[in-house]
Amino acid sequence: MDKPDPAAFFDDDPSDGIVATSSAPVAFRYYDFVMAAFVAILLLSNIIGAAKLTYVEVDWWPSGWWPAADGIFIYGAGILFFPLGYVIGDILTEIYGFARARRVIWTGFAAMIFLAFMSYVVVSLPAFDQWTCSASDSLEIAGNTQSVPGSICQQTYESVFGSTWRIVLASITAFWAGEFVNSYVMAKMKVWTKGKALWTRTIGSTVVGQGVDSLIFYPIAFYGIWTTEAVVTVMVTNWLLKVLWEAALTPVTYAVVNRLKKAEGIDLFDTDTDFSPFSGKERRDQD
Repeated sequence: MDKPDPAAFFDDDPSDGIVATSSAPVAFRYYDFVMAAFVAILLLSNIIGAAKLTYVEVDWWPSGWWPAADGIFIYGAGILFFPLGYVIGDILTEIYGFARARRVIWTGFAAMIFLAFMSYVVVSLPAFDQWTCSASDSLEIAGNTQSVPGSICQQTYESVFGSTWRIVLASITAFWAGEFVNSYVMAKMKVWTKGKALWTRTIGSTVVGQGVDSLIFYPIAFYGIWTTEAVVTVMVTNWLLKVLWEAALTPVTYAVVNRLKKAEGIDLFDTDTDFSPFSGKERRDQD
């Protein structure tokens, strides 16, 4: 005789067309689209946003207070979009469960490794002397005809797409650990809260997941290059901004989760999931 599904206990409205279950179906309607969005945002936020530092000035911030004594918060531009990956990660775990989220995280991990490899190869290729770009054009307009266009463009290209081994290692490791922690906390909290109060687990999982991400990334990437104070300041500031950004996107998360649950027709609970990051099984072995 089959055991009753423990997640059925969490189904408050059997007539809403959404079945609470701990068993994922063979296929989902929109899983592939969510995976594609996750990987796209992950790669683009690392390519476009990672190389630029920007700032926001907060007039009401008390003078001399840490971490912005002058009221100017400096942060990497990528954090405006990188937290969207955590939002989608929350949606993946909430709708499709930890096992399916695990598959997406490994896909993103592999994509980041290929991105790092491709960047290294392309940056390392010799530049053609007559390669022109906006930087070389600006020097020519200014009357500097001594510079070789290809060399100027290569330096510009390297400044955007070139990364040290420390930053690459930090980025890939921090992503892997942070996303798995985020998904684990999200899945566990869903069972603890019996599927209620979605905001508590989206924000709670982000606080922990982004915390792990920041604790790994900044020391590996910049310790010994920046001062210890600078590493800690930027680490805390970026973590706080990411969490606040995630909290601000809570209404969007609610809207997407509600629509996807209705479209997929299930509400998945990880009551007996194998939570090992390295497992290919969806459920843990039962006695």
